[in-house]
Amino acid sequence: MVVMGVTGSGKTTVGEALADAISATYVDGDKLHPQANIAKMSAGIPLDDADRWPWLAKVGETLRQRPAPVIVGCSALKRTYRDFITEQAGAPVLFIYLDGSRALISKRMHERTGHFMPTSLLDSQFATLEVPGKDENAIAVTIGAELDEIVADIAARFAGGPT
Repeated sequence: MVVMGVTGSGKTTVGEALADAISATYVDGDKLHPQANIAKMSAGIPLDDADRWPWLAKVGETLRQRPAPVIVGCSALKRTYRDFITEQAGAPVLFIYLDGSRALISKRMHERTGHFMPTSLLDSQFATLEVPGKDENAIAVTIGAELDEIVADIAARFAGGPT
């Protein structure tokens, strides 16, 4: 599984809580970025596709190499990225899209500390985002609720398959 969404949507928080709830391993996709990507984002420079492909390959490899169930937090903003991750994983991947308004996510980003991604890149994230289509192996979850409600919603829908 990949918990996906724009920066600040809660991928790590939701991913860790979901992993605990379903006895899975959580891997923070930010830790899979090459140092050059982190330096670029820290400087307020959006990544381009050339920056993303090696990182996305590592996300897919992580899914393939870790014993299931495994959850990776990864923005996976474009359909081509999600298709590539699935190809690299060598098996179906369920994408859990954390859906929230720009205002809510911006507020959360201003409140967090110690993260390399500046709020200034939020607009580029929303500009790049392609919401998963109905034909993709994905579920969308609204992030405005409490964490335990979000995790319960995902767990219930995961048990029922993609929606």
